[in-house]
Amino acid sequence: MVVVHRAFGFRFVIYTQDHEPAHVHVTGAGQAKINLLGRDGRTELVYSIGISRADLRRIMNEVATEQARLLTEWERIHG
Repeated sequence: MVVVHRAFGFRFVIYTQDHEPAHVHVTGAGQAKINLLGRDGRTELVYSIGISRADLRRIMNEVATEQARLLTEWERIHG
């Protein structure tokens, strides 16, 4: 498990033994999984548990803003 980003009290994690497609797990006050390359190359929410709508909006915007860097981290970790 590699913490690749932190924001709004959440950790954005990539697991070293994880599977495609490229995605991050978000943990904090709840949890979520977000694909880094969903439809049309945009980020895509897979699921969210226990995260408020406001926090989820912030998280999704953060992942979209950091998408290129997070994809680079995915490639660095998974080759």
